[in-house]
Amino acid sequence: MSLIQVSNLTFAYDGSYDNIFEQVSFQLDTDWKLGFTGRNGRGKTTFLNLLLGKYEYGGRISASVSFDYFPFPIADKGRMTYEVIEEIYPDYVHWELIRELTLLKVDETALYRTFDSLSQGEQTKVMLATLFLKENRFLLIDEPTNHLDLHARALVSDYLRAKRGFILVSHDRAFMDNCVDHILSINKTNIEIHKGNFSDWWLNKERQDQHELAENEKLKKDIKRLSDAAKRTSNWSHEVEKTKNGTRNSGSKVDKGYIGHKAAKMMKRSKSIEQRQQDAIDEKSTLLSNIESADSLKIAQLPYHKHQLAELAHVSIVYGDRTVCSDVSFTIEQGDRIALSGRNGSGKSSLLKLICGEDITHTGTFRKGSQLRISYVSQDTSHLQGSLTAYAAKSGIDESLFKSILRKLDFARIQFEKDMSAFSGGQKKKVLIAKSLCERAHLHIWDEPLNFIDVISRMQIEALLLEHAPTILFVEHDSEFCRNIVTKVIEL
Repeated sequence: MSLIQVSNLTFAYDGSYDNIFEQVSFQLDTDWKLGFTGRNGRGKTTFLNLLLGKYEYGGRISASVSFDYFPFPIADKGRMTYEVIEEIYPDYVHWELIRELTLLKVDETALYRTFDSLSQGEQTKVMLATLFLKENRFLLIDEPTNHLDLHARALVSDYLRAKRGFILVSHDRAFMDNCVDHILSINKTNIEIHKGNFSDWWLNKERQDQHELAENEKLKKDIKRLSDAAKRTSNWSHEVEKTKNGTRNSGSKVDKGYIGHKAAKMMKRSKSIEQRQQDAIDEKSTLLSNIESADSLKIAQLPYHKHQLAELAHVSIVYGDRTVCSDVSFTIEQGDRIALSGRNGSGKSSLLKLICGEDITHTGTFRKGSQLRISYVSQDTSHLQGSLTAYAAKSGIDESLFKSILRKLDFARIQFEKDMSAFSGGQKKKVLIAKSLCERAHLHIWDEPLNFIDVISRMQIEALLLEHAPTILFVEHDSEFCRNIVTKVIEL
């Protein structure tokens, strides 16, 4: 056991006026299995890069271990997989590697195939197996669940549960709950560490938020009551002051000693009220600083003139001589929230594209309602560049509504001034979802919409789908999300 010590860490990117981290201090145990959470753009990947020594920063980071980053950058993915492994860890022991690959259900024959011929899930498993072979290393695992299907996610999560000494960036609640024992959370104003898994941390956060909201309301009432008392005391003091040089109603002379004593008592009471009021204001100012805004989202889906929107009967999709899916049959009816489920490569994205109207070679029967309007969210965000204003205009959506949705998804106003190419992966995905929510459509089709998106935003999207019950067909590997919102599952 050893410690990673972070002291007075301060960092901002060149040309930025805003510090991402400011005077941050905490320590981590190298035996911990840390889940790293926080809303998109808060600096999770930046912090991992600071640990790796990629940027200059203020303060101090000290550790007796070295850091490795996942995903490891592969210079040439066309090489044999065993050559890629040698690049990552030249001194690996073969039988130890086979042991790790067996735990991850990767066949040894994968070593003798080119790395780029492996599925993305297999590539993830090979890199994790190799990196965990290294000794005296602390592994920084950045969003390994992207592009992993449900089965692979469960397998990798079980694998990580048996390991120790890593930071895991993930927004999949079930995945983290299974394999971490501490949570490192980047909040609005600080970084905190909590013992337990994600659900433990979230329950504690909800309790803390409710306590702070209740205290805030109590202090608001106290401040108003004390403010009213201060005004009354001030008025009394003013009235007493007027009697000093006057006479009583009876015409007798004023007892200036009594008046002075009474004025002094009122002054003392006034000072006491002012101090109590200031204390309440100071206490109130420490509350609510880390409560996340999670305003409700809306979707205005168009009603369709028929109950059934689309039908697939015994559909098979073929690429060249390879059949990616076969004999698929299901209908899409108004109000359905359908999850397409299956392992990577089983044809989920191809089916979505077929329904969206792309020219996909297929057999069987596919019928789609006439004049059916579809809003599509792609897996791919690489095309996003330029300003949000120009993107809204090009997409034919209302710019004010578009930006309002992004604000609810935790976009700071300063982000509106940036080029989209500079956004984080999660922020880019939010742009696509916000655009889809602005579009007037009968059916929403989303292909892995939650990749890179933070947990709180996932919960907002869940609440949206449950409240407004739009017709939606989607592919998503977040098991908690699917369990909460689906009405029908199509297993490929």
